[in-house]
Amino acid sequence: MMLEKIKTDIEATVPGCLLEIIPNGSPSGQRSLLIEPSHAVAAARFLRDNADLRLDYCSNVSGVDWLDTEISEKVTVKTLVDGVEQEIEETRKRRSPGHLEAIYHLYSMEKKHGPVILRLRTENRTDKIHLPSLTPVWRSAEFQEREIFDLYGIIFDGHPDLRRILMWDEFEDHPMRKDYVEPDDYEYEPTAHDDILTKAKQHNA
Repeated sequence: MMLEKIKTDIEATVPGCLLEIIPNGSPSGQRSLLIEPSHAVAAARFLRDNADLRLDYCSNVSGVDWLDTEISEKVTVKTLVDGVEQEIEETRKRRSPGHLEAIYHLYSMEKKHGPVILRLRTENRTDKIHLPSLTPVWRSAEFQEREIFDLYGIIFDGHPDLRRILMWDEFEDHPMRKDYVEPDDYEYEPTAHDDILTKAKQHNA
């Protein structure tokens, strides 16, 4: 299946939907389709219901945490050198804000094709971490979106039962975040060994 055609078909069917094809530099070369959240549910229904696609099975949903990054860019500027205007090359740095992603792998059990990979991206990693749930479109996404909510902190609006699934209700923070810091509670480890034993000894000291 050609992502370019899928992108064009969604844009024609879901007015105002913004999509971007994301390249993949790995050996698999498996590209994905980034969909802006406000039209994601409508685009998902199109992918599921379109007679040629019939992507009726969501096999996997995974989370990704992208930290803020510093990007260096070379720019050419004009400046005066000994009274003479010259062009010189400067390196300028800018911050690219981080975000969280939910990635859906879709297949068609009816048509026997796939995967088509969808990406949904939050605005940032702090206070704008909402994405629409695609569980109403693919029922198999329910537990996996809960896992991403639990471990990464993405809030899936419209999810039928969004609560922690691996960590306990009182647990704070999200342990799959790249900047997660383990709590200092090693005195509760009943069978400390290896690295945990070392940390427990440091704690007790």
